[in-house]
Amino acid sequence: MDLKKLARSLHKYERRVLPELEHSKYVEEIARATGLKDVEVVRALQWLENKGAIVVHTEQREIVHLDSNGEKYAKGELPERIFLRTLKDGPIPVKKLAQKTGLDRDEVNVCIGLLREKGAILLLKEKELAVKITDKGKRLLESELPEEQFLKKAFPVDVRALSPKEKEVLKKLRKRKGFVRIEVLSVKRAELTDVGKELLKLGVRDEDLVDRITPQVLASGSWKGKEFRRYDVTSKVPEINGGKLQPYRAFLDRVRQKFLSLGFEEMTGPIVETDFWDMDALFMPQFHSARDIHDAYYVKEPKEGKVDQNFLKKVRAVHENGGSTKSKGWGYSFDVKRTRRLLLRTQGTACSARKLASPDLKVPGKYFGITRNFRHDVIDATHLPDFNQTEGIVVGEDLNFRHLIGLLRIFAKEFANTESIRLVPGYFPYTEPSVELYAKHPDLGWIELGGAGMFRPEVVEPLVGRHLSVCAWGLGIDRLAMFNLGFKDIRDLFSADLAFLRKSPVM
Repeated sequence: MDLKKLARSLHKYERRVLPELEHSKYVEEIARATGLKDVEVVRALQWLENKGAIVVHTEQREIVHLDSNGEKYAKGELPERIFLRTLKDGPIPVKKLAQKTGLDRDEVNVCIGLLREKGAILLLKEKELAVKITDKGKRLLESELPEEQFLKKAFPVDVRALSPKEKEVLKKLRKRKGFVRIEVLSVKRAELTDVGKELLKLGVRDEDLVDRITPQVLASGSWKGKEFRRYDVTSKVPEINGGKLQPYRAFLDRVRQKFLSLGFEEMTGPIVETDFWDMDALFMPQFHSARDIHDAYYVKEPKEGKVDQNFLKKVRAVHENGGSTKSKGWGYSFDVKRTRRLLLRTQGTACSARKLASPDLKVPGKYFGITRNFRHDVIDATHLPDFNQTEGIVVGEDLNFRHLIGLLRIFAKEFANTESIRLVPGYFPYTEPSVELYAKHPDLGWIELGGAGMFRPEVVEPLVGRHLSVCAWGLGIDRLAMFNLGFKDIRDLFSADLAFLRKSPVM
């Protein structure tokens, strides 16, 4: 370490504080000696410690303050003095002490206990219990009581500055109600290191160094003949936590922009959805176990929503007998009341169904959505009951399953940053053929990202009114975010821990 360079880099506060450390150790002492403010001294000590010139210790210090009764008796007289003075003329019955002394019952009882302990009074048991002053009590009355001496001190008082006798008095006063209170403060004590001692030998002092080059300094020439302070660019500086988007929120925005840049249009839908759009329009039988994976949260009030009668009629026919799709349907009696039930949306595919039924549907067309969904689920590192999906459809006249596979490979590469994927045959009531997409996470292994398939005619024709090819997918965007952000626990995506969020990258 080049001590000369270090000495030239000291701030003016450091140059004023360092020499004083040979005599003073505590912040308040240094502040009095240097004329600096406490905050300026603390700042100088932090800088000097960073440079290895000092070591700062934190100590606990007890400070005594007068409480309400202490302030009252410091201005007037202690109850025990009034008590003894009243007894000078002779014994007084205990039951008349409050009246004679002008003290309240609590003060009388305290005085009896304290003065008996000091041998200043005696209790007489004759016809009635009385109190008599002793010779020692008379001597105490003629002199200043230790408690009176203590109350005359300039408060607040540091306990370390008290003599052993004063500490005994303090111990007794603390037992009395409202006399004193103790405040525990953390104080800093600085100690010179070998580096600090060597800097002092170099003659570090509060000299007139030039710290700043301003237009005025240059114009006046006041810099001539003076030494310039050397700046240390390696010094620690306060950490600045600038504002930034929440990492997951920023990821969702990037996904949206990628889809838009690929020519997709965004589609939306309500979070509180009807059974009709969430499941029935997707050819999911009303009383079939296929709905078990959609363990929905149903709304208590209101229980039912409105459904367009034209679409309801066509979807009902498809469920019961296949309608005009050449399908046999599910062969059961469709429950019109059940289809109006309100629930929290279980899948983003409900938005795809609404888009197919929309008069704004374009053919060919590409649509995506980023939707919030709800299902009963056990919370763990990869599952939440409140989750997000990105889903979409590509609509055309002659699309096939190979087009869908190509889309899924693009999505895995673009959104999960991986080319290690698996396509596993799957089952969804509204697609045929169907697949499940898996991608390999570096820490968690193979993770299911979602499902995909070609929409069945039973889904498309009742909503569109004619035959179309529709590639459809629904991916767990929460898990996609884990790939991109390097998270190992899906719950971290929604963390409110500021320290964690500040360290999380915004890619």
